[in-house]
Amino acid sequence: MDIKVNAIRKKLMKQREELLSEAGQTINSKLGADKQSFPDPTDQAAAELDNNFMLRLRGREQKLLKKIDEAIARIDEGSYGICESCGGQIGLKRLEARPVTTLCIECKTEQEENEKRQAG
Repeated sequence: MDIKVNAIRKKLMKQREELLSEAGQTINSKLGADKQSFPDPTDQAAAELDNNFMLRLRGREQKLLKKIDEAIARIDEGSYGICESCGGQIGLKRLEARPVTTLCIECKTEQEENEKRQAG
């Protein structure tokens, strides 16, 4: 396995561990917060808003965790760094900057331009 790809794999594994650790902390703090009671409805509403915001963040992190797992699987099977759209190589700098990417910069740019055209 290429040294650079191995370094990216280690980076992905570390990021995965951090996300799982943070998720565990959120669950533990959420369970503790559910036991709190607030005499003031405004305080209760603020606490619920904070919890909803935190859960939305964790939802995004869950999607990132799935992308990390998929990237690690591609590394393990030898298809990492190959654009899923055109089949070309994804540049090393792009992989280092965004290790979970599945598109080369050209295909990603084209995808974003198509999304802009469809949206507006």
